[in-house]
Amino acid sequence: MQPILTISGLSKTYASGFTALKNINLEVRRGEVFALLGPNGAGKTTLIGIVCGIVNATSGRVVVDGHDIVRDYRRARAMIGLVPQELTTNAFETVWATVSFTRGLFGKPADPAHIEKVLRALSLWDKKDNRIMMLSGGMKRRVLIAKALAHEPALLFLDEPTAGVDVELRRDMWNLMRTLKESGVTIILTTHYIDEAEEMADRIGVINRGEIILVEEKAQLLRKLGKKQLTLDLEAPLETVPPSLAGYGLELSANGSALTYTYDDTQSERAGIVRLLKDLADAQIRFKDLQTSQSSLEDIFVDLVRETS
Repeated sequence: MQPILTISGLSKTYASGFTALKNINLEVRRGEVFALLGPNGAGKTTLIGIVCGIVNATSGRVVVDGHDIVRDYRRARAMIGLVPQELTTNAFETVWATVSFTRGLFGKPADPAHIEKVLRALSLWDKKDNRIMMLSGGMKRRVLIAKALAHEPALLFLDEPTAGVDVELRRDMWNLMRTLKESGVTIILTTHYIDEAEEMADRIGVINRGEIILVEEKAQLLRKLGKKQLTLDLEAPLETVPPSLAGYGLELSANGSALTYTYDDTQSERAGIVRLLKDLADAQIRFKDLQTSQSSLEDIFVDLVRETS
């Protein structure tokens, strides 16, 4: 299946000489939720700005469902919805008016039924006649999403959509993303909340210093880069790890009361745990309890960014 978004050799250098993006190559599959992660200043918003026609690239090409974003701007842009970070709305407009007006900006005919459907999905229907200035911050963010969906885009950018909102609204946003995905909308999500990416994304991309350093299926990323640890609480503390156990790379806690074994979740590594427990018994090291833990997507992200900084 043809990707809905293809980015080839994309770079951006500003007049100041600062290079925000360096030779970005990326394909986003139709119907997926793609999470783009990166620290502040990594280039996420610049990349979105170029795809949405807000920022001009220095070099490279962007194609949205077969339409070049420069040569065929109107058709390409009409396929994209953008929810920006900033709460930028006309404070004196009503919810209904601003969402309907946005639909018209893309040349779409009036469709009150679609606008109603969007507003109801975002719990905005009872606010449809309220002026934007009267809404809470969370409700204003819902309005931004409604505006982005007004013209029925196939590709939706959510740039930090849940920044500064309460937990309940975040959960509502997640439910909305699931509904949109089921309807065939492709979603590109940037977020500082790693649990959001872990919950929603099909694939993860990590950008740092203007370069894509990794693109991976979420499950595969967790499996390949996620570390598991087995911690053994010892019956009697140790001063050092015995030489017979040196090959396991065990870490001894500061007070000598626990040993930690780090491993990958593979069949050979699981067999290594069996050998470790046997060797511990042979060394007459007894433990009273054991527990396992697994690194999260946040741990992986921090490690990746640290390695490339």
